[in-house]
Amino acid sequence: MIDEYIVLDVETTGLQPQKDKILEIGAAKVQRGNICTTYQTLINTGSPVPERIQELTGITDAMRKSGRKIKEVMEEFVLFCGDLPILGHNVSFDYSFLKQTAAECGLPFEKEALDTLKIARKVLPELPSRTLEALCVHYELHPNRTHRALDDALSTHELLWKMWHMFKETAPEAFTLTRLTYTAKKQSPIAKSQKGYLNDLVKYHKIELETQVEELTKSEASRLIDKIILQYGKIQR
Repeated sequence: MIDEYIVLDVETTGLQPQKDKILEIGAAKVQRGNICTTYQTLINTGSPVPERIQELTGITDAMRKSGRKIKEVMEEFVLFCGDLPILGHNVSFDYSFLKQTAAECGLPFEKEALDTLKIARKVLPELPSRTLEALCVHYELHPNRTHRALDDALSTHELLWKMWHMFKETAPEAFTLTRLTYTAKKQSPIAKSQKGYLNDLVKYHKIELETQVEELTKSEASRLIDKIILQYGKIQR
């Protein structure tokens, strides 16, 4: 078993790292099985939290508005992780969002990892479900924890050690690090023509945007323009 790692979890606005955003990061630095420090922060994505995400996580739009800017958070979080490997449940999902977001902020984020979902699939093939919640119920690990990033990260840490103690003799190979891979798509900044048209739409329809137009990528601007036109209509000359 590795002596030191970062266990982490992210809550997101959707499932696509090139389109959706990180809403919350929760993590802990672990040394020899003991939690040394924790990290938790909400992120203001600049757009309302989808209703299904609010229901799943309990993160309201008011909470999202109190969050921090993503670039500041990612700079801080990359330093928090340092060169340590990471642990997560279905960790490739969390990593894809973190790698994509880090790349957009001009930051490196190359990691080796342990995945409790991958381990559970190998050592517990008889279970009907191997979601984090189902595995915590199976091992009676904090069933009343909320579905928030830090809580899920801490549950993942405890799950790893539970499985290690159960299967270290019979399946030690399941607990080896693997190199994570994800190709982050470069996002171009908003085009001058998009910026002009978007500002015209906002003024014409008298809309108040939470997002700073200058901070949008080209694809984000395109989706926002389409959304405004669908909801309010085009500018009538």
